[in-house]
Amino acid sequence: MNTKYILIVLGEPYSIFSEIIGRYFSKKKIKRKKIILIGNYNLLKKQLRKLNYKIKINKIENFRQSETDTLNLINIDFFHKKTFTKITSKSNSYIEKCFEETLKIIKKSYYQSYLINGPVSKTTFLNKKYLGITEYLSEKTKSKNPVMLIYNKKLAVSPITTHIPVKRVSKSLSKRKIVNNVINIDKFYKKTLKKKAKFAILGLNPHCESVDKISEEQKVIIPSIKFIKKKGINIKGPFSADTFFLKSNIKNFDVVIGMYHDQVLTPIKTLYNFNAINLTLGLPFLRISPDHGPNASMMGKNKSDPASFFYAMKFLNKIN
Repeated sequence: MNTKYILIVLGEPYSIFSEIIGRYFSKKKIKRKKIILIGNYNLLKKQLRKLNYKIKINKIENFRQSETDTLNLINIDFFHKKTFTKITSKSNSYIEKCFEETLKIIKKSYYQSYLINGPVSKTTFLNKKYLGITEYLSEKTKSKNPVMLIYNKKLAVSPITTHIPVKRVSKSLSKRKIVNNVINIDKFYKKTLKKKAKFAILGLNPHCESVDKISEEQKVIIPSIKFIKKKGINIKGPFSADTFFLKSNIKNFDVVIGMYHDQVLTPIKTLYNFNAINLTLGLPFLRISPDHGPNASMMGKNKSDPASFFYAMKFLNKIN
Protein backbone atom coordinates (compact mmCIF):
# COMPACT_ATOMS: atom_id res chain seq x y z
CA MET A 1 0.00 0.00 0.00
CA ASN A 2 1.30 3.47 -0.89
CA THR A 3 2.12 5.75 2.02
CA LYS A 4 -0.66 8.26 2.56
CA TYR A 5 -0.43 11.77 3.96
CA ILE A 6 -1.36 12.07 7.62
CA LEU A 7 -2.95 15.50 8.07
CA ILE A 8 -3.34 16.80 11.62
CA VAL A 9 -5.64 19.79 12.21
CA LEU A 10 -4.41 21.58 15.33
CA GLY A 11 -7.95 22.74 16.17
CA GLU A 12 -8.86 24.94 19.12
CA PRO A 13 -5.90 27.28 19.87
CA TYR A 14 -6.60 27.25 23.60
CA SER A 15 -6.51 23.52 24.29
CA ILE A 16 -4.21 20.76 25.50
CA PHE A 17 -3.56 19.52 21.95
CA SER A 18 -0.21 21.32 21.62
CA GLU A 19 0.89 19.46 24.75
CA ILE A 20 -0.28 16.16 23.26
CA ILE A 21 1.62 16.93 20.03
CA GLY A 22 4.71 17.73 22.08
CA ARG A 23 4.51 14.55 24.11
CA TYR A 24 4.15 12.32 21.10
CA PHE A 25 6.70 13.81 18.69
CA SER A 26 9.33 14.28 21.39
CA LYS A 27 9.23 10.53 22.04
CA LYS A 28 8.37 8.95 18.70
CA LYS A 29 10.46 9.08 15.54
CA ILE A 30 8.64 9.56 12.25
CA LYS A 31 9.52 6.70 9.92
CA ARG A 32 8.39 6.48 6.30
CA LYS A 33 5.51 8.86 6.97
CA LYS A 34 4.45 12.20 5.55
CA ILE A 35 2.89 13.98 8.49
CA ILE A 36 1.57 17.51 8.04
CA LEU A 37 0.24 19.74 10.81
CA ILE A 38 -2.36 22.31 9.73
CA GLY A 39 -2.34 25.35 12.02
CA ASN A 40 -0.47 28.44 13.11
CA TYR A 41 3.30 27.96 13.24
CA ASN A 42 4.12 30.74 15.73
CA LEU A 43 1.31 29.80 18.11
CA LEU A 44 2.35 26.15 18.19
CA LYS A 45 6.05 26.98 18.66
CA LYS A 46 5.18 29.35 21.50
CA GLN A 47 3.04 26.78 23.27
CA LEU A 48 5.63 24.03 22.82
CA ARG A 49 8.39 26.31 24.11
CA LYS A 50 6.36 27.10 27.23
CA LEU A 51 5.99 23.37 27.84
CA ASN A 52 9.74 22.79 27.27
CA TYR A 53 9.29 20.69 24.13
CA LYS A 54 11.98 21.15 21.49
CA ILE A 55 10.68 19.73 18.24
CA LYS A 56 11.94 20.49 14.75
CA ILE A 57 9.11 21.59 12.47
CA ASN A 58 9.49 21.88 8.70
CA LYS A 59 7.35 24.87 7.63
CA ILE A 60 6.04 24.35 4.08
CA GLU A 61 3.77 26.17 1.60
CA ASN A 62 1.88 23.17 0.22
CA PHE A 63 1.55 19.46 0.86
CA ARG A 64 3.74 18.45 -2.07
CA GLN A 65 6.73 20.06 -0.30
CA SER A 66 6.31 17.78 2.70
CA GLU A 67 9.24 15.60 3.66
CA THR A 68 9.20 12.03 4.90
CA ASP A 69 10.60 11.28 8.38
CA THR A 70 9.99 14.82 9.66
CA LEU A 71 7.16 16.91 11.10
CA ASN A 72 5.81 19.28 8.44
CA LEU A 73 3.47 22.23 8.99
CA ILE A 74 1.34 24.37 6.68
CA ASN A 75 0.83 27.73 8.33
CA ILE A 76 -2.67 29.16 8.83
CA ASP A 77 -2.72 32.83 9.81
CA PHE A 78 -3.93 33.64 13.28
CA PHE A 79 -4.35 37.37 13.78
CA HIS A 80 -5.09 37.65 17.48
CA LYS A 81 -2.05 39.01 19.32
CA LYS A 82 -3.33 38.33 22.80
CA THR A 83 -2.85 34.90 24.32
CA PHE A 84 -6.29 33.51 25.07
CA THR A 85 -7.02 32.47 28.63
CA LYS A 86 -10.26 30.74 27.67
CA ILE A 87 -12.02 29.16 24.71
CA THR A 88 -13.69 31.85 22.62
CA SER A 89 -15.61 32.16 19.37
CA LYS A 90 -12.89 34.56 18.13
CA SER A 91 -11.00 31.44 17.08
CA ASN A 92 -13.78 30.19 14.82
CA SER A 93 -12.49 31.67 11.56
CA TYR A 94 -9.02 30.26 12.27
CA ILE A 95 -10.36 26.76 12.96
CA GLU A 96 -12.55 26.96 9.86
CA LYS A 97 -9.52 27.88 7.72
CA CYS A 98 -7.59 24.91 9.15
CA PHE A 99 -10.35 22.53 8.10
CA GLU A 100 -10.80 24.19 4.70
CA GLU A 101 -7.08 23.89 3.91
CA THR A 102 -7.06 20.28 5.05
CA LEU A 103 -10.04 19.33 2.88
CA LYS A 104 -8.38 21.00 -0.12
CA ILE A 105 -5.24 18.93 0.44
CA ILE A 106 -7.27 15.74 0.74
CA LYS A 107 -8.99 16.49 -2.57
CA LYS A 108 -5.73 17.45 -4.34
CA SER A 109 -4.06 14.28 -3.07
CA TYR A 110 -6.86 12.26 -4.67
CA TYR A 111 -8.05 11.25 -1.22
CA GLN A 112 -4.73 9.60 -0.42
CA SER A 113 -4.83 11.17 3.04
CA TYR A 114 -5.93 10.46 6.58
CA LEU A 115 -7.32 13.25 8.75
CA ILE A 116 -6.67 13.59 12.47
CA ASN A 117 -8.31 16.59 14.07
CA GLY A 118 -7.46 18.12 17.39
CA PRO A 119 -10.35 18.96 19.73
CA VAL A 120 -12.71 21.85 19.07
CA SER A 121 -15.45 23.32 21.21
CA LYS A 122 -18.95 22.16 20.32
CA THR A 123 -20.33 25.24 22.08
CA THR A 124 -18.31 27.91 20.28
CA PHE A 125 -17.09 26.49 16.97
CA LEU A 126 -20.03 24.22 16.09
CA ASN A 127 -22.42 26.64 17.81
CA LYS A 128 -25.44 24.28 17.65
CA LYS A 129 -25.32 24.31 13.84
CA TYR A 130 -23.81 20.82 13.81
CA LEU A 131 -24.21 17.96 16.26
CA GLY A 132 -20.46 17.28 16.08
CA ILE A 133 -17.39 17.23 13.84
CA THR A 134 -18.78 14.04 12.29
CA GLU A 135 -21.75 15.99 10.94
CA TYR A 136 -19.64 19.07 10.12
CA LEU A 137 -17.29 17.07 7.88
CA SER A 138 -20.22 15.20 6.38
CA GLU A 139 -21.76 18.46 5.16
CA LYS A 140 -18.44 19.89 3.96
CA THR A 141 -17.77 16.78 1.86
CA LYS A 142 -21.41 16.31 0.82
CA SER A 143 -21.39 12.84 2.36
CA LYS A 144 -24.57 11.14 3.48
CA ASN A 145 -25.07 8.92 6.49
CA PRO A 146 -21.69 9.24 8.29
CA VAL A 147 -20.99 6.66 10.97
CA MET A 148 -19.36 7.27 14.35
CA LEU A 149 -17.18 4.38 15.51
CA ILE A 150 -15.33 4.54 18.81
CA TYR A 151 -12.58 2.03 18.19
CA ASN A 152 -10.39 -0.12 20.38
CA LYS A 153 -8.77 -3.27 19.03
CA LYS A 154 -10.57 -5.39 21.60
CA LEU A 155 -13.97 -3.75 21.25
CA ALA A 156 -15.54 -0.92 19.26
CA VAL A 157 -18.91 0.78 19.72
CA SER A 158 -21.17 2.80 17.47
CA PRO A 159 -24.23 4.87 18.47
CA ILE A 160 -27.10 5.05 16.00
CA THR A 161 -27.94 8.56 17.21
CA THR A 162 -25.11 10.88 18.20
CA HIS A 163 -25.23 14.22 20.03
CA ILE A 164 -28.99 14.64 20.44
CA PRO A 165 -31.13 14.99 23.58
CA VAL A 166 -32.29 11.68 25.02
CA LYS A 167 -35.94 12.70 24.61
CA ARG A 168 -35.44 12.70 20.82
CA VAL A 169 -33.71 9.31 20.56
CA SER A 170 -36.78 7.12 20.07
CA LYS A 171 -38.19 9.20 17.20
CA SER A 172 -34.75 9.35 15.54
CA LEU A 173 -34.31 5.58 15.31
CA SER A 174 -34.97 3.86 12.01
CA LYS A 175 -34.23 0.61 10.26
CA ARG A 176 -32.34 2.55 7.57
CA LYS A 177 -29.96 4.11 10.13
CA ILE A 178 -29.23 0.82 11.87
CA VAL A 179 -28.63 -1.06 8.62
CA ASN A 180 -26.42 1.76 7.27
CA ASN A 181 -24.23 1.80 10.38
CA VAL A 182 -23.70 -1.94 10.48
CA ILE A 183 -23.02 -2.33 6.75
CA ASN A 184 -20.50 0.55 6.73
CA ILE A 185 -18.69 -0.78 9.79
CA ASP A 186 -18.67 -4.30 8.34
CA LYS A 187 -17.08 -2.98 5.11
CA PHE A 188 -14.48 -1.03 7.13
CA TYR A 189 -13.47 -4.11 9.12
CA LYS A 190 -13.19 -6.26 6.01
CA LYS A 191 -11.36 -3.73 3.80
CA THR A 192 -9.13 -1.92 6.29
CA LEU A 193 -8.70 -4.32 9.19
CA LYS A 194 -8.95 -7.52 7.13
CA LYS A 195 -11.40 -9.00 9.60
CA LYS A 196 -14.98 -10.24 9.58
CA ALA A 197 -16.53 -8.47 12.54
CA LYS A 198 -18.93 -9.97 15.05
CA PHE A 199 -21.69 -7.51 15.96
CA ALA A 200 -23.91 -7.18 19.01
CA ILE A 201 -26.85 -4.79 19.02
CA LEU A 202 -28.44 -3.33 22.13
CA GLY A 203 -32.08 -2.60 22.79
CA LEU A 204 -33.33 0.87 23.65
CA ASN A 205 -35.55 0.07 26.61
CA PRO A 206 -34.52 -1.40 29.97
CA HIS A 207 -34.36 -5.20 29.56
CA CYS A 208 -35.47 -4.65 25.91
CA GLU A 209 -39.05 -4.29 27.18
CA SER A 210 -41.66 -1.52 27.17
CA VAL A 211 -45.08 -0.92 28.70
CA ASP A 212 -46.16 0.36 25.28
CA LYS A 213 -48.05 -2.02 22.98
CA ILE A 214 -45.21 -1.97 20.44
CA SER A 215 -41.66 -1.34 21.62
CA GLU A 216 -38.76 0.08 19.59
CA GLU A 217 -37.22 -3.38 19.78
CA GLN A 218 -40.22 -4.93 18.02
CA LYS A 219 -40.84 -2.05 15.63
CA VAL A 220 -37.30 -1.14 14.52
CA ILE A 221 -34.42 -3.11 16.05
CA ILE A 222 -35.47 -6.73 15.54
CA PRO A 223 -36.54 -6.16 11.88
CA SER A 224 -33.16 -4.48 11.31
CA ILE A 225 -31.31 -7.49 12.73
CA LYS A 226 -33.25 -9.88 10.48
CA PHE A 227 -32.44 -7.77 7.40
CA ILE A 228 -28.74 -7.51 8.31
CA LYS A 229 -28.45 -11.26 8.86
CA LYS A 230 -29.70 -11.82 5.32
CA LYS A 231 -26.66 -9.79 4.15
CA GLY A 232 -24.39 -12.46 5.63
CA ILE A 233 -23.27 -10.27 8.54
CA ASN A 234 -22.68 -11.89 11.93
CA ILE A 235 -25.00 -9.99 14.29
CA LYS A 236 -26.86 -10.95 17.46
CA GLY A 237 -29.33 -9.20 19.72
CA PRO A 238 -31.04 -7.17 20.89
CA PHE A 239 -29.28 -7.36 24.24
CA SER A 240 -30.21 -5.53 27.42
CA ALA A 241 -27.70 -2.71 27.88
CA ASP A 242 -27.53 -2.90 31.68
CA THR A 243 -25.61 -6.19 31.78
CA PHE A 244 -24.19 -6.48 28.28
CA PHE A 245 -20.76 -4.98 28.99
CA LEU A 246 -19.75 -7.73 31.41
CA LYS A 247 -16.42 -9.28 30.36
CA SER A 248 -18.05 -12.64 29.75
CA ASN A 249 -20.29 -11.01 27.11
CA ILE A 250 -18.03 -8.57 25.30
CA LYS A 251 -15.31 -11.17 24.68
CA ASN A 252 -17.61 -12.68 22.06
CA PHE A 253 -17.95 -9.54 19.92
CA ASP A 254 -15.92 -6.97 18.00
CA VAL A 255 -18.49 -4.18 17.66
CA VAL A 256 -21.44 -3.11 19.80
CA ILE A 257 -24.22 -1.07 18.19
CA GLY A 258 -26.08 1.16 20.66
CA MET A 259 -29.14 3.30 20.22
CA TYR A 260 -27.79 6.52 21.72
CA HIS A 261 -24.50 8.23 22.52
CA ASP A 262 -23.92 7.56 26.21
CA GLN A 263 -25.39 4.05 26.07
CA VAL A 264 -22.16 2.84 24.45
CA LEU A 265 -19.60 5.63 24.99
CA THR A 266 -19.83 5.53 28.77
CA PRO A 267 -18.94 1.83 29.06
CA ILE A 268 -16.16 1.85 26.45
CA LYS A 269 -14.49 4.84 28.12
CA THR A 270 -14.83 3.10 31.46
CA LEU A 271 -13.26 -0.06 30.04
CA TYR A 272 -10.42 1.49 28.03
CA ASN A 273 -10.07 5.07 29.33
CA PHE A 274 -8.32 7.05 26.56
CA ASN A 275 -7.08 3.95 24.71
CA ALA A 276 -9.70 4.46 22.04
CA ILE A 277 -10.21 6.69 19.01
CA ASN A 278 -13.21 8.23 17.29
CA LEU A 279 -13.41 7.18 13.63
CA THR A 280 -15.78 8.69 11.08
CA LEU A 281 -16.76 6.24 8.37
CA GLY A 282 -18.72 7.12 5.24
CA LEU A 283 -16.54 10.09 4.21
CA PRO A 284 -14.29 10.02 1.10
CA PHE A 285 -11.39 9.58 3.55
CA LEU A 286 -10.86 8.16 7.02
CA ARG A 287 -11.17 10.73 9.78
CA ILE A 288 -9.69 10.00 13.19
CA SER A 289 -10.15 12.02 16.34
CA PRO A 290 -8.41 11.41 19.67
CA ASP A 291 -11.16 10.78 22.16
CA HIS A 292 -10.75 13.87 24.34
CA GLY A 293 -11.88 17.49 24.28
CA PRO A 294 -10.00 20.82 24.54
CA ASN A 295 -9.76 20.39 28.36
CA ALA A 296 -8.94 24.07 28.86
CA SER A 297 -8.71 23.64 32.65
CA MET A 298 -5.51 21.59 32.14
CA MET A 299 -3.95 24.04 29.67
CA GLY A 300 -0.24 24.59 30.28
CA LYS A 301 0.04 22.11 33.16
CA ASN A 302 1.72 19.37 31.10
CA LYS A 303 -0.31 16.70 32.89
CA SER A 304 -2.85 15.68 30.25
CA ASP A 305 -3.30 12.06 29.22
CA PRO A 306 -1.94 11.62 25.65
CA ALA A 307 -3.03 7.98 25.33
CA SER A 308 -5.74 8.54 22.72
CA PHE A 309 -3.44 10.41 20.30
CA PHE A 310 -0.78 7.74 20.78
CA TYR A 311 -3.45 5.14 20.00
CA ALA A 312 -4.49 7.07 16.88
CA MET A 313 -0.93 7.12 15.53
CA LYS A 314 -0.41 3.46 16.42
CA PHE A 315 -3.59 2.62 14.53
CA LEU A 316 -2.41 4.54 11.43
CA ASN A 317 1.01 2.93 11.57
CA LYS A 318 -0.72 -0.43 11.49
CA ILE A 319 -3.06 0.19 8.55
CA ASN A 320 -0.73 2.39 6.46
